[in-house]
Amino acid sequence: VQVPHYNYVGDSILGHLAHMGAGAITSNVKGDKKPVVVCGEARYETGRKKFGAMRGDFVEVGCNSVLNPGTVVGRNTNIYPLSPVRGYVPANSIYKSRSSIVLKRQS
Repeated sequence: VQVPHYNYVGDSILGHLAHMGAGAITSNVKGDKKPVVVCGEARYETGRKKFGAMRGDFVEVGCNSVLNPGTVVGRNTNIYPLSPVRGYVPANSIYKSRSSIVLKRQS
């Protein structure tokens, strides 16, 4: 895992060779202080008020992005800089915005 510069990673799970760009944050507390629900292919109640994000292997998070509590990012995914990310981002995709997530081309 690479978290090299001015990052905050709170109570999160990070995959092999995952990388966070400068200023990227993994938030671990919801604004309403309620327990975090992890959103993947199903919803899982953690029962915890502090729980960050889960990022798969080889995930690249762009500079100054924020992964909200309970976010799941599938392996081999790229997150554009300045992105607020919430919920589930599928593996092998590029997250441009909440309404623009594209699957990577297979080479």
